[in-house]
This record gives sequence, C-alpha cells and structure tokens, in this order.
Amino acid sequence: MATRRTTFDKLQRERAKKAKAAAKREARQTRGDEEGGERDDDLELSADEELTPGELLQRIEAVHERYAAGTLSFEDFEEQKTDLLTRLSLLPIE
Repeated sequence: MATRRTTFDKLQRERAKKAKAAAKREARQTRGDEEGGERDDDLELSADEELTPGELLQRIEAVHERYAAGTLSFEDFEEQKTDLLTRLSLLPIE
C-alpha cells in the first residue's frame, strides 16, 4: 500500500505558492512606485477573504479591463484570472 504524504506535500506547495505570490506582489508594487504608476490594491485578495459570486465576477471583469488597457502584464492577468475563477468554482451552488 502506498504511503500518504499528501498533507505535508500540499502544505509545502501552498506555502511556496503564497511566498511566490507575495514576492510577485512586492515586485509589482516597487515597480509601480518607480514608474510612478498607480497601484490597484483593491483587486488584490487575501487567502482568507470570501466574496460573493457577483463580487468575484466584478473582479474578473476588472482584471480583463486592466489587461485590455495595457496596465496589467499577461502573466499577472493569467495569475489573477485563474485565482478568481478557482475561487468562483469552489463556491457552493445555490
């Protein structure tokens, strides 16, 4: 029988993902400060923040608009869109 290592491995992956996201967020903020650009902190989500489906859809729309306007790189766009869509798919169906 195979051993169960998913709990510790999953914890390590989650910690690595959060550390990478924090580093990217800090890099974006410093890059935005250096360029004199505006930061959109209202679109950043914390890991434990819960939103309604309507709020999530509004944030997805805002991310698409920022990408279309050219204020968001493709990598950041994909990361934020994936995060928001994942959160939306995990909500219970009413």
